[in-house]
Amino acid sequence: MTDSTDIDYSQRTSGRRLAIFSLLFVALTAAGLYTVYDQFAERSINFDNRLIQPAAVLSIIGLLLIYFVADGLRLYFTLRALGQRMALSTMFRLVFINLFFSNITPMATGGGFAQIWYLNNHGVPVGTATAATTIRTVLAVIFIFSLTPVFLLTLNALKDHAITGSVGTALAVFILIYLGFFAILLFRTHWLIGPLSKLLSTARRMHLISESRHRRWQFKARREMLRFSGSFSDYLRGRPLFVVMSILFTAVFLLSLFSFPALLIYWLGYSVDYLVSLGLLVVTTFIMYFSPTPGASGISEGIFGSFFRDILSGNHLILVIVGWRLLTIYLGMIIGLVVFQRELIANRRRTG
Repeated sequence: MTDSTDIDYSQRTSGRRLAIFSLLFVALTAAGLYTVYDQFAERSINFDNRLIQPAAVLSIIGLLLIYFVADGLRLYFTLRALGQRMALSTMFRLVFINLFFSNITPMATGGGFAQIWYLNNHGVPVGTATAATTIRTVLAVIFIFSLTPVFLLTLNALKDHAITGSVGTALAVFILIYLGFFAILLFRTHWLIGPLSKLLSTARRMHLISESRHRRWQFKARREMLRFSGSFSDYLRGRPLFVVMSILFTAVFLLSLFSFPALLIYWLGYSVDYLVSLGLLVVTTFIMYFSPTPGASGISEGIFGSFFRDILSGNHLILVIVGWRLLTIYLGMIIGLVVFQRELIANRRRTG
């Protein structure tokens, strides 16, 4: 039986981990910004009032709303295709929880677990929740991984670039590994049951888990893996309208995400080649997928600065980087932290 002391210890440990990851995120972000400031921005930075004129603020808020709404609706319609109905208000809380966890954990590992926990707490089976969040991720990956080679091969701004040269040599390998993993996860889920069962058996032999817990976890793991496999089949057989809408809002979400730098650059008075800005952001996001740092902190700022240094003057480069990350990441993370704390309090009241 688990007593209150064990629960309190677990909560304190989780809290310390979140605090450590958060501090790491801040430290790496600061390091990345300083590198851009020192190497690409000519050690120059200043705020430009053109970004806070009414027309600029209204357009930024409008794009921000599209970004958050599309993020929520792409998962909402994925769940609808799987036969699950959830309130839109619930879905939009999940948007911010995901933004918080996916950006303070390495390789965005925490975002998926947090979403599954949240959906399960709201009545969605673990297997279905896992399928929904994975399908949503796969849809975005397909868009990004399909467009990245196109932009690498066609954008003059990326030709002979040191970073993209390195990415180009590893591009095929990364795409095959990443898409191969998701293909197995979605189409051959039962292949993973054996390795997972062996992992649990090893944990039992090492006395990391008890015999009763081992039996219980073996049963649950097999059950949820089979549910997951069945859920993906359900998605493909789901109502076509919901499947199409999940794909459409994934595209809208990504387009809005990639449009923030172009919008900021436009209001700073530059002549923006939207396709070039879009392509640079697609490649930047592709590289961020393989970043080992929390939320690609440090790396994303450095890659962005390297790509956009020939487009922006030194005094505007840091400003646009901070604006881009503030709107797409930092703001959502702050809201997500507040929402997550409220969810924890509500969950304790329900279970207490």
